[in-house]
Amino acid sequence: MSDAATALPHLLRWFDSHRVVFWHDTESRYTAEIDGLDLPGIQTIRVANDEFAIKNRLLRDELEDKVLVYRSGQVPDGIGNWLLDLELAYGVFTADRPALVAQDLGLAGNGIVEVVQAYEKFFNATKRVQSLKALLNPEDDATDLRAKMTAVVLGLKDSHSLLEITRTLLTENAKGQHAKYDALADLGLDGFFWQGVARIYGYQSASPSIDDLVLWIFGRAIEGFKSERPGGLQNIQLDFASLRNDRRSQATMATLANRAAGDLDYKSKIEDTSFRDLVGVDLFVETDQKIISDLARAVAEQTVTPREVAEVVRQRQSSVWADGYKQLYTAVTSASELLGELASLNLGMQSFDDGLERYRDGWFRIDQLYRQFVYAARKAEYPEPLEALRELVERRYTNKYVYELGNAWQQQVDQVEKWRSIALCSQTAFYARYVEPLVRDGDKKAVVIISDALRYEVADELGSLIRREDRFDANLEAVLGVLPSYTQLGMAALLPHSTLKHSADAKTVLLDEQPTNNTAFRSKILEGVGGSAIQAEDFKALNAEERRELYKANRVLYVYHNRIDATGDKPGTERQVFEAVDDTLRDIVDLVKKLASANATNIFITADHGFLFQDEALPDPFFLSTQPQGDGIKVVNRRFVLGNGLKLDNAFVTFEAARLGLESDLEIQIPKSIHRLRLPGGGSRFVHGGATLQEIVVPVLAVNKKRKSDTRLVNVEVWPESDKITTGQVVVRLFQTEPVSDKVQARMLRGGLYVGETLISNQVDLTFDQTSADKRDRYQSARMLLSQDANDYNNRAVEFRLEERIPNTNQWRVFAKAVYTLKRSFASDFDF
Repeated sequence: MSDAATALPHLLRWFDSHRVVFWHDTESRYTAEIDGLDLPGIQTIRVANDEFAIKNRLLRDELEDKVLVYRSGQVPDGIGNWLLDLELAYGVFTADRPALVAQDLGLAGNGIVEVVQAYEKFFNATKRVQSLKALLNPEDDATDLRAKMTAVVLGLKDSHSLLEITRTLLTENAKGQHAKYDALADLGLDGFFWQGVARIYGYQSASPSIDDLVLWIFGRAIEGFKSERPGGLQNIQLDFASLRNDRRSQATMATLANRAAGDLDYKSKIEDTSFRDLVGVDLFVETDQKIISDLARAVAEQTVTPREVAEVVRQRQSSVWADGYKQLYTAVTSASELLGELASLNLGMQSFDDGLERYRDGWFRIDQLYRQFVYAARKAEYPEPLEALRELVERRYTNKYVYELGNAWQQQVDQVEKWRSIALCSQTAFYARYVEPLVRDGDKKAVVIISDALRYEVADELGSLIRREDRFDANLEAVLGVLPSYTQLGMAALLPHSTLKHSADAKTVLLDEQPTNNTAFRSKILEGVGGSAIQAEDFKALNAEERRELYKANRVLYVYHNRIDATGDKPGTERQVFEAVDDTLRDIVDLVKKLASANATNIFITADHGFLFQDEALPDPFFLSTQPQGDGIKVVNRRFVLGNGLKLDNAFVTFEAARLGLESDLEIQIPKSIHRLRLPGGGSRFVHGGATLQEIVVPVLAVNKKRKSDTRLVNVEVWPESDKITTGQVVVRLFQTEPVSDKVQARMLRGGLYVGETLISNQVDLTFDQTSADKRDRYQSARMLLSQDANDYNNRAVEFRLEERIPNTNQWRVFAKAVYTLKRSFASDFDF
């Protein structure tokens, strides 16, 4: 397209509001083309030393016609220009390309033409110009124009702020790419970016680069953005927080942080720093590594209290690196609590019943903490910091707790005449105690979930998980498990029956003379009370309507689940038993929900037996050096022997069947304490069948589905310490009004300072999950930093807002707020 053709649209627009248009072409660029322009209804007059004649025509002869007066070459100055009065009246059109582009953009402010001149290459591309025009407003100045040009080059459509430009360039840099930055440099816009970074962020360099900017930013962050520069580094501090917290750039900032940590040798900088001084720092992953390493060492040396460990770990959950270290933090917390419990442990017990009650009410927690520690340590991606702690936990748990408790409890077992308790109902009375009273009148139904080897401590955790579900309640009790504590006998004991015994060969357990050793046999027994049995996997495989029909057809439904025992009883998988426990917890919560959706409202969760487990290989003293003796041995297990004529031995406690509530002539021998029989094949870490508290305190978890919602999020209040903001930052005090519990759940909020809908500060993510009953533990503070935009709102009302995400959306709603008045001088803060 010719130059004249380019100028034509602009020229015609002048005639929309002018009858006469003067065109000065001082460089005579359009002389050859002027007569060829398509100017419908417009006369063209060339100025050729006939100014007086032209003036006469315009003022006398052609008063109605539209006329273009074209003048090439230099125009005389002042009174030497005989057409000056008319030019002043009608205005002068110029076809100077930068001016034409500026007009086309719709911008008329100072410096616009100069920007177009300076970035000619940018404006040579029609597609770029069209993209730019979509972003422009008539009020834009030269700085806005260059910022939006930069946005176009970088592909930004919604923002041209320095934050978004920086985010884009950092994201590219984190990927090891530089095409977008090179495009800026090719068009000469890199200088504009670096001027903005220097003026707004404070970064200055004789040879700036994105790599250098990254190191500068993280270097300032390490120093807490301290600066003697007027206004400080508040803008970069705000934008740095935004870059790290925004999901769009979290991965980018993590990548850059990992690179910067090495370049800045951050690890050596914190080598001698106490973990207590690093709790509030989360710039680099090395901080979490240092805290975990030091915390694990302090726990092992018992130089830190469980309460302090819990608080450190709670605070670290908000770290941007927390997801990668959750298992390590869980392991350290569990170990701290476990060692704390063991330090004050008193295993004294006055009686058989006293021992059962003390395990049910508290000792079980040590088994739970041990499981949680071992599981977390095994799942941790980087378990090396836990090695010394793992050895200590294993040694203390085994020697101080499992072994000593086993011995202390064995003294009570040795004195038992009959296997029964006043404190705990017998497992054999489970149906009569829990199920039969519920279904007796025929208007109620019951579901029983039996999870093989669901130990009491696991059921305690399961109860908490169920209570966290809306409209579910769960109450945990315990029953005294049958002896021997193995699957066939425990499963049979839970069914309705009158008599319980072994078959003549001791391989089958009979209820009222009926076999019980599979689901079909158990279902047949349940038919007598209007019920049936099903495996959990088969139940879950049914569709929703089939599940409802199954529940409707039965007064009593037994659902059998087997994951823990199936894993632990195999030598190749016994060390994975705690992983199986974790899967079981999820399985049963899901099973409870499916049963509830099938209209079940009364659900009991129980087990056939518990188990003993130690993660490390057991030394010889844990195995009996003797083997059972007798002519009538029928069944030998690592933890029990069935037979007749068994030879008495101090290594065993021997029972006649009647003493255990069994109607046969069998004799039962149990290795004392936690000892195992050494048998070929099979595992030895995971065992059951004996009489330890872990094996025979069997859980009964009663679950009820309620009609009304009963879970809620914890309440939070804003407690401002002043109603004015007089500096560049304000600390807002926040109070969690109650402890978090199963039914009162943690709340995640974000805070920020607003004027109307304009954010004038950083945004902080806040988690309120404190479980402490002490009010002092439930305070936290939000440190808000004012942005440069706050300069426009001095002496105005400012709102501190706590917002929470609307469930299942990306939208936020106001949860709580406090109003401040902004009263401060910004001159010293932003004069740079």
